Amino acid sequence: MAFAQLIGYGVLTLAVWKLIQRRASKKANALDVAGPEKEHWCKGNMESMFVDGFQRCLDIAAEYGGAVKIHALFGEEWLYVSDPRALHHILVKEQHIFEENDGFLSCNKLVFGDGLISTLGEQHRKQRKMLNPVFSTSNMRELLPIIQTISHQLKSALVSNLSARSEHDHARYRESVEVDVLPWLSRSSLDCICEGVLGYHSAALDTGNEDEYTDALRMLGPSITKTMIFRPFVPIVTRNCSLYWRKKMVDWLTISWLPTQTMRNFRELRHIVEIMDSASRAILQEKRAALQLSSPTPSQTHDTSGGTREKDMMSIMLRANASSSEVDRLSDAELLGQMNVMIFAGLETTTAALARALYMLAKHPQVQEQLRTEICGAMAVYEVPDVDHSHAKDESGSARLSYDVLMNLPLLNAVVRETLRLYPSLPVLTRRTTEAASFPLQFPVRSASGEKIDAVHVAKNQRLVISIIAANHNQAVWGEDASEWKPDRWLKSSEGVTPGEKDGVKYSGVYSSMMTFLTGNRSCIGFKFAEMEIKDVLATLLPAIHFALPSERDDNGNVKEIHWKMSGFHTPVVKAPAGDGETPHLPLSMRLVRE
Repeated sequence: MAFAQLIGYGVLTLAVWKLIQRRASKKANALDVAGPEKEHWCKGNMESMFVDGFQRCLDIAAEYGGAVKIHALFGEEWLYVSDPRALHHILVKEQHIFEENDGFLSCNKLVFGDGLISTLGEQHRKQRKMLNPVFSTSNMRELLPIIQTISHQLKSALVSNLSARSEHDHARYRESVEVDVLPWLSRSSLDCICEGVLGYHSAALDTGNEDEYTDALRMLGPSITKTMIFRPFVPIVTRNCSLYWRKKMVDWLTISWLPTQTMRNFRELRHIVEIMDSASRAILQEKRAALQLSSPTPSQTHDTSGGTREKDMMSIMLRANASSSEVDRLSDAELLGQMNVMIFAGLETTTAALARALYMLAKHPQVQEQLRTEICGAMAVYEVPDVDHSHAKDESGSARLSYDVLMNLPLLNAVVRETLRLYPSLPVLTRRTTEAASFPLQFPVRSASGEKIDAVHVAKNQRLVISIIAANHNQAVWGEDASEWKPDRWLKSSEGVTPGEKDGVKYSGVYSSMMTFLTGNRSCIGFKFAEMEIKDVLATLLPAIHFALPSERDDNGNVKEIHWKMSGFHTPVVKAPAGDGETPHLPLSMRLVRE
């Protein structure tokens, strides 16, 4: 047996032994709450719930309440939590006891470096203190023109695609054209992140002008998903092996004893991380050199390619970091970590949210038409004769809404909120306890013996699943129609009705009392940027393009059904036989809006 194989088997043996030890300790500290029966001797309930198990996640919370015992791998018991008081206790009041899980932190550190989603305690607090002002409302106002430029480029690309297809087959496409909008939304989101966050001109929407860095960024999310099999072993290796041996093991992960596809996936992720690290360091050096030259004048804030070189978040963060005290200043490793984290966190999640919003508007044409009327009405203000609105238009003369108008359009706000509530891009997250603890419940649940309990006791190293989808669909808080897409619920706030609050009970989320962006000091720091981007893309596309669901059957007569697969993120696919059910794909029927 080769030495590399021996090392590999040794690591696997150590991992299995650790899992057995954990299982033994869990038996001594069994959870005293009710839950579904184990569905598989090894996988427990994990596969049915978290591998495309959107409805299963909702059903379990509806049946057992806001704290449920579920069976994880190898007989381990996890706690599935969606109760409002419990989540406030876990994520805000006692956050230091309910921390991110080891595998999540270790893997993030390897891929992204010392960013927000890789750190704990004082280091995390220091980074958050530095980054909070970067995402202020005033900075969002400065960034909006950058986002608007990219949104108009996206609109031009889709309209050109539509026109080209129509000319190619006029008889078939004179009314509408079916286009897979997902890759276009992904490219647009990547441009927004690169231009707005990094000040890097990615030109991802220009399909003929791609570079190695932007290609790597687009492939990062799928590559991480494909290599999830390694996550449980990473904390064991990092705790028990030196940096030298960890690097050696990474090299050995491509040897022949592993399945071919696994090796290929791991090599791909490693190559992507290397490209990201090299490019991020170059961008950081370039930004630092530019800031050291001189303070920018208004004419220097944008480059000729439409990107920004001084108002991007990276420049703001570098200026703030340079003026901070030595104690609060972030190291280069931490700055690089923030760059990588912001790209990853903003790309996949925003793409999924935008895709779902367009899909829901395609399913509800009346709402789409009402929203189009609202947006066009707001834009008409900039078309008033004899009034100078040149600053509020792009090069083609199309109107650009101001930040305050865009963010306060009632129906646009309602559509975005309702979509983010029902279909959060990240449906679930995990936590672990650093010590034995207990937390209260807003709504009592049943214990393992069937008695009602209003508090749950957990042992040290207990694993928890924070169910964002179950919280956002909780009928006790959102009403009996909680699982229905009803933007109107957000319009009733003007009538004194507060969505997401019932009998004084509500969730403490940072965004509209929902848990989509979490709460507490590990909430999504960039949700204002994401909200602004989603709203601007919709406000730009809808006045020009009408979206509808695709044809019911493909060219071969197969039923074409779009399915939103839950695997980490919510991803649209086309079910077999019209599609493969795996490849991300969102075909929508588009046509130009008639005057």
